[in-house]
Amino acid sequence: MATSTKLAAQLSKRGPHKVLRGDLALAGQPGVVFTPEQGYGLPAVAFGHGWLLGAGRYTETLKHLASWGIVAAAPDTERGPIPSHRGLATDLGTVLGIMTGIRLGTGDISVHPDKLALAGHGMGASIAVLAAAARSDVKAVAALFPAPSAPSAEAAAASLTVPSLVLGDAAFADSLNDNTLALAGACNPPSVFRRVDKASSDGIVEGRRLLAPIGVGGTEKSTVRTVRVLLTAFLLFHVAGEKKYEDLAGAAELKGTRVIDPHAPIAEQPKPSPLSAARALIGR
Repeated sequence: MATSTKLAAQLSKRGPHKVLRGDLALAGQPGVVFTPEQGYGLPAVAFGHGWLLGAGRYTETLKHLASWGIVAAAPDTERGPIPSHRGLATDLGTVLGIMTGIRLGTGDISVHPDKLALAGHGMGASIAVLAAAARSDVKAVAALFPAPSAPSAEAAAASLTVPSLVLGDAAFADSLNDNTLALAGACNPPSVFRRVDKASSDGIVEGRRLLAPIGVGGTEKSTVRTVRVLLTAFLLFHVAGEKKYEDLAGAAELKGTRVIDPHAPIAEQPKPSPLSAARALIGR
């Protein structure tokens, strides 16, 4: 059996499937969907974007998932400075309904109604938890560098019984724009909480940002690679049922990350490097 290191190396690259792009607006929901070229009964994930961002800032990550056989879609709503968290949660549910309710592509692509997941980044990570708590058909939820939501994602997480993955940066305490520790602590088993070393909370966001020319707030290649590996393995195991990814979807050692007990005293949590702390503070 392949080791987790070898599997991680494989998942860091594009998968074997050619990827197709679709427009969810044709089904009445602004957003995008990426699918493998063909396949029936495929797993699927609906992805929530971060604050002041949109679906287009995660295009390559969504394509990456699709290349590994996972239909990946994202609503492109609630992009303003005062978004409705409930509204985006509803839109995530609508996206799942579209993916399971109609044939995609030219009619030769379909999603299995029992192979659904939710995921998101920043604000969208907590909103994915809210949406998952409101449904009984979601098999897993992934929160990438989550930020607080209203209503509380922590309260919603306490009601979840499906596997969860929470990824956070190197900071060891929650803040006004980071509820990673609290959300991870609220999730029920089976759940995995990992810190990604030298990462900032917006390191997976694609495209140019205001401070990128001076080396702050840009896309972090190592963070992107690590997040894609962990998210893909998590979905392939828990949603697609591919058992060889069990360790990587769980607590397997992976260079540049640390599996953390969210209930451990703060003094025992790993402390961030000055650079990663500064980057997380400045943000986008």
